[in-house]
Amino acid sequence: MDRLHAMEVFVRVVETGSFSQAAREFNITQSTATKQVAVLEERLKARLLNRNTRGASLTEAGALFYEKCKTILREVEEADGIVQTRQAQAQGLLRVGSSVAFGRRVVVPLVLEFMRLHPQLQVDLVFEDRYTDLVAQGIDVALRLGKLADSSLGARYLGTNPWLMVASPGYVAAHGAPHKPEELSRHAALVYSSVQGNDVWRVQGPHGTATVNVSGRMRSNNLSALVAAARNDLGIAALPWYVASDSLETGALQPVLPGHSLPEQEIHAVFPSPKLVPGKVQAFVAFLAGRFEGEWWKSIPAANSSYRPR
Repeated sequence: MDRLHAMEVFVRVVETGSFSQAAREFNITQSTATKQVAVLEERLKARLLNRNTRGASLTEAGALFYEKCKTILREVEEADGIVQTRQAQAQGLLRVGSSVAFGRRVVVPLVLEFMRLHPQLQVDLVFEDRYTDLVAQGIDVALRLGKLADSSLGARYLGTNPWLMVASPGYVAAHGAPHKPEELSRHAALVYSSVQGNDVWRVQGPHGTATVNVSGRMRSNNLSALVAAARNDLGIAALPWYVASDSLETGALQPVLPGHSLPEQEIHAVFPSPKLVPGKVQAFVAFLAGRFEGEWWKSIPAANSSYRPR
């Protein structure tokens, strides 16, 4: 028997003066309500109620037990309320995970804006390029790029992360610019070894997708290294828009094959479980969903700037 539920039934029998009325409120039969009070009496070795045809009345022991039951049930309700309120609000500690480049360039300004909106929230940012076990590392929510593998994690699709090809004006002046995807094979490529198929670029354009084998003097799993190489006239780099945007704005880099692109990555927010998601996670994920709409990569703050909310 659920002892707490039996206490709730007992209290309502006392307050309504009727087993049948209490039973209706809890959607149980009158015999079940009677049995639950009887089990309490058996456990306590004391009669709690005097029964007669007109209803039920408290015994002396029942009156003492009734007052204690009311106190216990009120405290249980308050405890539930505390947890439910906390679940519904963005407060406490939120641990956010991301890859290094995406975290530094995109996640940081978004987190700063979210923290301004929720002053009771503390944030712990964890940036790693290797796969992160959310449960083992205590991550509340992580932003992941690319297709998600099937898992028991909760997830929400946020948007896409577009890629493009860029080169410096110096490189273009010295080597010319390709006019169609097939010409990329004759240029020095700066390859991001973690994405885009290493030495094979799938270039999407108005007339479909061209698969091009590329080669060059430098490859790296670090996007900042590729930006530096491109700015130093070493070749054509495949970069996410959010990484290239600063250099494009200053003219240090320029698009190659305008009207063409590389495959986009999906952006997802993932969290340890799809069930009973804490309020702080729900609020942050909903906030992120509103920030990755449209051409979001063109409105992120400049790197190393003093961020201010939009």
